[in-house]
Amino acid sequence: MTKSINLVTEVPGPKSRELEAMKNQYVPRAMSIHAPVYVERAEGALLEDVDGNTFIDLAGGVGVMNVGHSQPEIVEAIKEHVERFTHTDFTVVPYDSYVKLAERLAKILPGDTPKKVAFFNSGAEAVENAVKIAKAYTKKSGIITFENAFHGRTMMAMTLTSKVKPYKQGFGPFASNVYRIPYAYCYRCPLNLEYPSCDIKCADELKEAFLHTVAPEDTAAVIVEPVQGEGGFIVPPKEYLKRLQEIAHENDVLLIVDEVQTGFARTGYMFASEYSDIEPDIIVLAKSIAAGMPLSGVAGKAHVMDGPGDSGIGGTYVGNPVACTASLKVIDIIEREQLVDRSKELGKRAYDRFKAMQEKYDIIGDVRGLGSMVGIELVKDRQTKEPAAQETNRILKKAFEKGVISLKAGIYGNVIRVLSPLTITEEQLDEALDVIEEAIKEVLNEK
Repeated sequence: MTKSINLVTEVPGPKSRELEAMKNQYVPRAMSIHAPVYVERAEGALLEDVDGNTFIDLAGGVGVMNVGHSQPEIVEAIKEHVERFTHTDFTVVPYDSYVKLAERLAKILPGDTPKKVAFFNSGAEAVENAVKIAKAYTKKSGIITFENAFHGRTMMAMTLTSKVKPYKQGFGPFASNVYRIPYAYCYRCPLNLEYPSCDIKCADELKEAFLHTVAPEDTAAVIVEPVQGEGGFIVPPKEYLKRLQEIAHENDVLLIVDEVQTGFARTGYMFASEYSDIEPDIIVLAKSIAAGMPLSGVAGKAHVMDGPGDSGIGGTYVGNPVACTASLKVIDIIEREQLVDRSKELGKRAYDRFKAMQEKYDIIGDVRGLGSMVGIELVKDRQTKEPAAQETNRILKKAFEKGVISLKAGIYGNVIRVLSPLTITEEQLDEALDVIEEAIKEVLNEK
């Protein structure tokens, strides 16, 4: 059987090293590189670098390439649109791809309440605007977020984000009226309980926050990831988000669900909110919305989205016409190729393989995931659950040198995550997981 990985030079190769030296001279050091091979072309779940090496991509541009790299229909749609026009600013001279995409999303988002959609450039920008919309609608200023959360790197988004290094250190002071409560991290339960006998007590922390931290009369919204991404691929119990929403609504507080990483078939649902059987008041979209074109969205119940006044939200480049066209094709492909079902199949394959590894290697403390959003948490000791962050780095480095690009996550930097394109073949996925297992064995043998 022909393998997909093909390494013809050392990794990184000479051309990539030359470009890396140029990068170090002219690009700020804060833009650190995880896999220092410079891409020449990409297709499906494979990347080829400037030295001719071919890698299996389990990172997917950090969850952006759900429909695969260089999907021909999307490439053709982009080319066709670029030849017509590239920009007008929708609020100056509007265009059809924006309103057609808004209509398409409004019809497939969770719940039956009429929806409206606004588009932006990045996930962080969408988060910022979701908060603005919630504040405008409720006429309140407080926002409640969660431990381990990640919502982006701009001012409000960075404030909402939990992890201090590298995202927040040195960048304060942060936005005011933001409050943090525990998340349903069952492997490391913040309340030292066990599911399901816990009766989802962690959701009741929202009630406690309303008593001890911020009054609901001063709180506009709770913002939550249905599966925490950067926080470590933490999947809460199915009933967790519904309970949060019940508590929020009992107190006239909105629920914003950040689906930047979980949306567009990643979790085995078109949107992960469906797993929890909820209809968010506001939902934040980005990443795989447009196959790598810069686009994000804020969608929500129509009466909530109409909260801001005339020109209260917007921006020069938001809802770029070419990106909106790409997004329409993304939705077509997800539906036609049944990538929601494909996500479940691939996710189960990865999950089962990781569970088999867990039986053999004590370093794997937990295996978790929803659909194709699968991760393993590495620990030095299964009893103490001491994070194995250094070992995680070494495993990922070895896997990279063997031809697999994957990423870490988690507040402790000890989770290996799978965000491969949903077009990856079973053979490619198995080959990549073989490499990860080989890297785990090598690191353990070094001790």
